[in-house]
Amino acid sequence: MGGSSAAATSRANNVSCAANVTMDLPHQGYRPTKPRARAAPPTADSILFDDTSSVAPAMNNQGYYTPGYNMAGPSNDMQGGAVPNNMFADPMANAAMVYGSSLANQGKDMVNKEISRFMSVNKLKYFFAVDTKYVLKKLMILMFPYTHQDWEVRYHRDTPLTPRQDVNAPDLYIPTMAFITYILLAGMALGIQKRFSPEVLGLCASTALVWVIIEVLVMLLSLYLLTVHSDLSTFDLIAYSGYKYVGMIFTVLCGLLFGSDGYYVALAWSSCALMFFIVRSLKMKILPSLSSDSIGTGSSAKPQFRLYITVATAVFQPVVIYWLTSHLVR
Repeated sequence: MGGSSAAATSRANNVSCAANVTMDLPHQGYRPTKPRARAAPPTADSILFDDTSSVAPAMNNQGYYTPGYNMAGPSNDMQGGAVPNNMFADPMANAAMVYGSSLANQGKDMVNKEISRFMSVNKLKYFFAVDTKYVLKKLMILMFPYTHQDWEVRYHRDTPLTPRQDVNAPDLYIPTMAFITYILLAGMALGIQKRFSPEVLGLCASTALVWVIIEVLVMLLSLYLLTVHSDLSTFDLIAYSGYKYVGMIFTVLCGLLFGSDGYYVALAWSSCALMFFIVRSLKMKILPSLSSDSIGTGSSAKPQFRLYITVATAVFQPVVIYWLTSHLVR
């Protein structure tokens, strides 16, 4: 019994020593198992899922699309991104654009040419080349023409001087501003009399404009029928016909301030002053060619008719002034 117990105790000690040796092996640099190998990084050929977003779905033999779907949206060609480049690169489109531009330029030139036939822009600028000094002097001549001595229009190399350089040159600035002032004054006069309305004011403005147009047309027709060769242009006639608005403004103002008596006194003064101004101004434009025409034709009827045209134009001014201002003063 004692021998068997000793043997058992010896075997237990051996097992314990083996276990201790086994537990101490990691501290001595040994591993009980075989070390694992590290996995290599995945390559392009070993991708788990293929990117099919930019590839159109293929069709099978039966004509149906395979389950792969294109989620990237329509391509540039489908969105129309390359259309403008194709349009400008097309020679037919370029030729059409060049042809359209040439037609537009030709049409613009034709319009400018037709406008120039009836109204020259450069000539129109000449009639508005004024300054303050000219305007003041011209207004004094229109209201007090009896003190003015030199009525001759000055020229430089066969070209008349501008209004700012010659006070005797006709202009369109004063007639235009006087016309606008007359319309405003007429509206004020109608408002004072409790008779203002947009329709009445429009009728007043259109009537004043129509009278000027009729007067200019009659003058042009008379000069044409009598074959009068003068340097009077359409703008000259409009200017001389439009100077009456200065007298009309003066007449209406006197009528509003001093009543009917002041109106008639101002009407007589402005009418006489305007007639004197018209005769002296047109005399330098129409009558100087009397001698040359009478010598060339041997007749004295034409000079008399020219004189009649000048006097008739002057006498017609007071009639228009009274017609356009009498209803504004009561």
